[in-house]
Amino acid sequence: MADAPRDYYGLLGVRKDATAEELKRAYRKLARELHPDVNPDPAAQDRFKAVTTAYEVLSDPEKRRVVDLGGDPLSQAGAAAGGGSPFGGFGGFGDVFEAFFGNGGPMAGGRGRRSRVRPGADALLQLSLTLEEAAFGVRREVVVDTAIACDKCHGNGCAPGTSPRTCPTCGGAGEIQSVQRSFLGQVMTTRACSACGGTGEQIASPCSQCGAEGRVRARRTKTVDVPAGIENGMRIRLAGQGEVGPGGGPAGDLYIEISEQPHETFTRDGADLHCTIGVPMTSAALGSDLVLTTLDDEEKIEIRPGTQSGAVLHLRGKGVPKLRSTTRGDLYVHVEVRTPTRLDEEQEALLRQLAELRSEDVAVTSRAGGLFGKVRDAFRQ
Repeated sequence: MADAPRDYYGLLGVRKDATAEELKRAYRKLARELHPDVNPDPAAQDRFKAVTTAYEVLSDPEKRRVVDLGGDPLSQAGAAAGGGSPFGGFGGFGDVFEAFFGNGGPMAGGRGRRSRVRPGADALLQLSLTLEEAAFGVRREVVVDTAIACDKCHGNGCAPGTSPRTCPTCGGAGEIQSVQRSFLGQVMTTRACSACGGTGEQIASPCSQCGAEGRVRARRTKTVDVPAGIENGMRIRLAGQGEVGPGGGPAGDLYIEISEQPHETFTRDGADLHCTIGVPMTSAALGSDLVLTTLDDEEKIEIRPGTQSGAVLHLRGKGVPKLRSTTRGDLYVHVEVRTPTRLDEEQEALLRQLAELRSEDVAVTSRAGGLFGKVRDAFRQ
């Protein structure tokens, strides 16, 4: 009768849905407790071999799939639990060292020589525009205060006629290696060379203008073409116009962020515009024509007789041009009917006469309908 499959998840003390990172953390914790150099107990050594084998199985996607299907991938290969290398190959061996030292510990290799030339950062400016400028586009000049390549050393940071020299401390490698003793034996550590900052080079004669940086700050003027239909908060990207990097490295990008100023008449909703016009009570009742100045020209607006406050007039194609499109948004005119607050005697008499003609004497109440009933009945006529 075949042996039951081993409980690899149980050996590591994790759930069956554990992630790769959870498996690694569980194995490191057990390795710190059970490693032979830490715990000489024979039982601990046997368990260390078992959990190492379990970690190697579960960290392999194919082997883990066999385990999840109820099989044992090692039994097919003729290996016993805990058999083979106690470190499960290079993957397990590296994780044992990570269990004690973490990432970048004594066994972690150096990053090698670093370049003095590094990319520059992006820059951001704000550009304030009127609604008309944002709607139809505009060409504007902006002042940019960023780092540019040093014109005296052309970015290499050295005084004219000189060049960087090989760092005598690291021999140009950019790294310093040393050997230390630990309970695991001799361990080699690698760190960046402090004499050259890991670049492997030293500048004996720095440029007097940039101080070996390869870049200097300067103020310059750039022309920005703002496209029609751009909106508040949008950004225009000017590639390669940002900060020049250390050592004369490639420049980052310059971003122009649009800040649209409030308009005295219109509010903007994407490509559509909204505005509110005040109409006298008499004009709303009798009807009239008004002239509204739009973004393009003057537009005649018809106020039909009986227009109520809150009515919306829709003018198609009178909004803002849509970005990268040949179409335009619409203009919505919101009507606000204004009731007079000050009347002279003649005006008041005329209004009372009108109210009597329309049976709208709202100052008199009755048991039948009351004040609001009279008002309601009046508007039904």
